Amino acid sequence: MKAMIILNPSSGKEKATDYAEKTEETLREKYDDIDIRRTEKEGDAAAFASEACIALYDAVIAMGGDGTINEAINGLAEQAHRPALGIIPLGTVNDFARALNIPLDPYEAISILDGQNLQPVDIGKINEHYFANVIAVGAIAEASYSVSPELKTRLGSLAYFMEGAKSFLNGEAINISVEHDNGKWEGQTFLLLAALTNSVGGFEALAPEATVNDGKFHTFIIKKMSVPKIASLIPSLLKGELEESEEVEYIRTSVLNVTSDKPHVVNIDGEEGEPLPFKANVLQSHLDVFVPENV
Repeated sequence: MKAMIILNPSSGKEKATDYAEKTEETLREKYDDIDIRRTEKEGDAAAFASEACIALYDAVIAMGGDGTINEAINGLAEQAHRPALGIIPLGTVNDFARALNIPLDPYEAISILDGQNLQPVDIGKINEHYFANVIAVGAIAEASYSVSPELKTRLGSLAYFMEGAKSFLNGEAINISVEHDNGKWEGQTFLLLAALTNSVGGFEALAPEATVNDGKFHTFIIKKMSVPKIASLIPSLLKGELEESEEVEYIRTSVLNVTSDKPHVVNIDGEEGEPLPFKANVLQSHLDVFVPENV
């Protein structure tokens, strides 16, 4: 049995090495060979995960924030052999871990590797890239790029909420066309957000009925509206009732084709992605992920 630990040493502050050592110690009971890889630059985690597939590793444990998890998934997706994926959350928001009920305390997350309890989960494919949690287009999605690392560290998911609120008030609606399983939607929107799970930006009630392997994007299109109507959406967001608002188009679909008259950039798992247009689809139950035994 072989396992690879992929560690982003810039995550988890000064305790990253301690977490890696504890992970190795925990895995020793089940795995004969354990390989620890430390990322140094963008793309390293994806390369390491891909190497683990080719070398027929049994497990890949990704230690870092949502960006590190996204890279690991890009290395594993659609490979002939896909090791089980472990997630040790060391980032600011950790949406994928939240959706899977993986503890946000790293030591508690490490402890679930003992149980070897696996859950099949969906991942998304957008053009030729893969993602674990969410894609978004619009002024709010683009505002997240301006959140400084210092503000993220200090305020966590609240930092994204604050930037998003400002862009709601100041941003312009964009014209988009959305093809989905049940037809087509065209119009002006402040935000298109397609989530694979119930946790987006640290808010765990966005799509309360979403499960991690239902094969669907839970898609919200927030239409162009006045400032008072924007304010009225906030309680619906917090209560998980956004889909019931007349100002929101809610679509459950396994496929999304989105175009626009301008090259707006897609936010992929919280990171700056590629410009429109895009084609996205769900790869249902594509990866096995270590989760707590009560999930």
